[in-house]
Amino acid sequence: MHGGIDGFEMPAPDDVRRAADALRMLADPTRLNILWALMQGETSVACLAELAGTTPTAVSQHLSKLRLAGLVTNRREGTFIFYALADHHIGELVRQALSHADHQAGRTASHPAAS
Repeated sequence: MHGGIDGFEMPAPDDVRRAADALRMLADPTRLNILWALMQGETSVACLAELAGTTPTAVSQHLSKLRLAGLVTNRREGTFIFYALADHHIGELVRQALSHADHQAGRTASHPAAS
């Protein structure tokens, strides 16, 4: 049995599962593009499709998964639905993932903080 380090604790199993679920949702280039676009603020499926370089149908399918995973929220305004990041932590995960990719490629981070 590992004696451990004083004050060191492993995370709760439920927290680890939730984190793994969130990271699994980030493991798709289209979803990363959608989430990056949403870091700029609330927007529609049509706008996200244009920014992500894919179809509104594909974006809707990805947004459905992201919403069920609790990574994005939506609100209806008349016949339009607008999507946003569920919280700032999601944007930070995306920013860190892209910064890490830049680092692995030997570049300095070229992904500035989104507003």
